[in-house]
Amino acid sequence: MTRLLELENVSKRFPVGKARLPWSGPPSRVHAVDDVSLTVEQGETVGLVGESGCGKSTLVRLITRLLDVTEGKIWFDRRELSEIPARVFARDDARAHIQMVFQDAGESINPRFTAADAIADPLRRLLGLRGDALHARVREAALQCGLPLELLGRFPHQLSGGQRARVGIARAIGTHPRLLVLDEPTAALDVSVQVTVLKLLDQLKQDLGLSYIFVSHDLNVVRLLCDRVVVMYLGRIVESGPAQAVFENPLHPYTRSLVAAVPRLDGLRSDIPRLNGDPRSPIDPDPNACRFHGRCPVGVDRCGVEMPPLRAFDGERHAACHFAG
Repeated sequence: MTRLLELENVSKRFPVGKARLPWSGPPSRVHAVDDVSLTVEQGETVGLVGESGCGKSTLVRLITRLLDVTEGKIWFDRRELSEIPARVFARDDARAHIQMVFQDAGESINPRFTAADAIADPLRRLLGLRGDALHARVREAALQCGLPLELLGRFPHQLSGGQRARVGIARAIGTHPRLLVLDEPTAALDVSVQVTVLKLLDQLKQDLGLSYIFVSHDLNVVRLLCDRVVVMYLGRIVESGPAQAVFENPLHPYTRSLVAAVPRLDGLRSDIPRLNGDPRSPIDPDPNACRFHGRCPVGVDRCGVEMPPLRAFDGERHAACHFAG
C-alpha cells in the first residue's frame, strides 16, 4: 500500500491564562496533543477513538491544517505540510486534497448559503471553477451523495438533518480529495439516518478511492467501518492496531475499559471494572508519569514515575503500557 499521510512526533500546546513576566518562568500550557505519530495508507480507514477531551478533534484540525503544530512534522503524499502556516495552507493546492466533514453539518454550513452555494464555495476558492463548470461539478457532487437536485436551492434550515449531512459530504468531495477527515459525522443524527449516511460514506470510499480518518465515540461503528484503530488518552496514543484485533483482544487497560463499556445485544455485563475518577489535568502534565496512572486498574508505583513507550506487539499492534501483552 502507498503511504498517504504521516505524522511524526506531533504536539500541540495552548497557553493558559495571562502572559507572565519574563522572570516568572514559562507559562502553563494545555498539552492537547502530545508526541503523536501515525500513518494513513491510500484507501485505508483509520478510526480515532477516546473520551471527550482526549485530543481527537485537535489532532484532526492539525491534520487538516486548521491549526499550526507546536512540534513535529506532518507529511502528505511525501510533502511536508507542517512547515506551511495554517493561514497560508488555506490557499495551497494541497488543501483541495484534504477535506473535512464536521460533526454537525447544520452548524458548519453558512445559514445564508443555499445547499448549492455551500457545495460551490470550496470549488470556487480552491479550484477556481466558475460558470457552467462550477454548476456541473455541484450537481455531480450532490448526485454522488444522493442529494436530490431540487434541494440545491434550499437553505440549511429548510433541510432535514440527513439532508444537511449529505450537503456537508458533497461539499467535502467536490474538490476530488484524497483524504477525508470525518469528525463525528453522524453524532447529531437519528439512528436510522446514521445508517444511511454510513452506507453512503462506505460507498463513496469504494467509488472514489478515498482514505478516511474517522473520529467517533461509537465503537460499534468504528469496528464496522475502520481497518485500523488508534486509541487516544489525554493527548497521547495508548494503543493502535487492526480494528478486529484491538476490539477482540485489547492490550491497554484503557482500551479494555472502552470496549467493556460498549452495550451488548445479549444484555450481559463485562467483568472488566468501570473506570473511577476523572482524567488528570492536561495542563503541564508530568512528563515522567503515565497519563492513565491513577485511574488504571493495574497501575503500580512504577507507572507514576516512568512513562511507558508505545511498543510494537505482533508487528501491526502497538500499546503504551508496562504490562501490555
